[in-house]
Amino acid sequence: MKLKLRLKLSVLDLVPKLPGTKAEAALEQAIRLARQAEELGYLRYWTAEHHDMEGLASAAPEVLLSAIGAATRRIRLGSGAVLLPHYSPLKVAENFRLLAALYPGRIDLGIGRAPGGEAHAAMALSGNFLERVARYPQLAKDLSDLLADRYRYDDHPVTARPIPHLPLDLWMLGTNVKSACYAAELGTGYVFGQFMSESDGGEILRTYRETFRPSLHQAQPTTILAVSVICAETKEQAETLAAKAAEGFLARGGSPFQGLVGTGHQVREQLQNMQRECLNDEFLIVSPIPDYEERLRSYRLLADPC
Repeated sequence: MKLKLRLKLSVLDLVPKLPGTKAEAALEQAIRLARQAEELGYLRYWTAEHHDMEGLASAAPEVLLSAIGAATRRIRLGSGAVLLPHYSPLKVAENFRLLAALYPGRIDLGIGRAPGGEAHAAMALSGNFLERVARYPQLAKDLSDLLADRYRYDDHPVTARPIPHLPLDLWMLGTNVKSACYAAELGTGYVFGQFMSESDGGEILRTYRETFRPSLHQAQPTTILAVSVICAETKEQAETLAAKAAEGFLARGGSPFQGLVGTGHQVREQLQNMQRECLNDEFLIVSPIPDYEERLRSYRLLADPC
């Protein structure tokens, strides 16, 4: 008899701007999703960062999270992820410490090293991205030091202000073992993007746990698995929605849909099996359904399949 595991679920919102809709509508839907997620007991609402991508409407997670925070009361708010090579660690720390002061005890800062768009958009944003991404380990360390109030520039202390009464949580996101090792070395939480990777999530999370160094950010290794999910009232309906999602990916030059498909009960069972294999603490759920109402329904069915 299989032990039923308690699933901890969170939301990752790419803030899709569906064909025929305006950016304003996409942002209104983001707020609707965050409010529903809070009502359903999801632990976190995280939003991604992308640049010059026609189908996505969130280029500045810190701005959107401020609006989401004003529209919700309890759910944790975070970035999945701020693309650190583009930015000054000090400015990132200031932005998210300000959010942490506005919404005490609710802010997560997730960082990553992807470009977040095509080459010309990345260069327009921050210049030579390949050169900057090579500096990612140092940028991440600087950010870690700023959030621990131990950063120095030319041997002079520099503080990211305001300093919130309740500190924010620092997470690193990635799709390979290199990012897991970075997270372990800095002692941050780690999120593995299974929905964007063909690597073995269980093995990568194991590497992170085995090499983790306790820090001011995390005393123990903490892991989240980010997966793509499509739920509907029947498996057939879910498969139809998945086919529509796959058509959209392929039309934009992407890869076929990779994720879990079925009823709420079926997908929860698949998640429990994944958790047994990967030993992750939590799931971050992205639902790529190209219909706002069906997307809300999918999150609802996953949280409450009865």
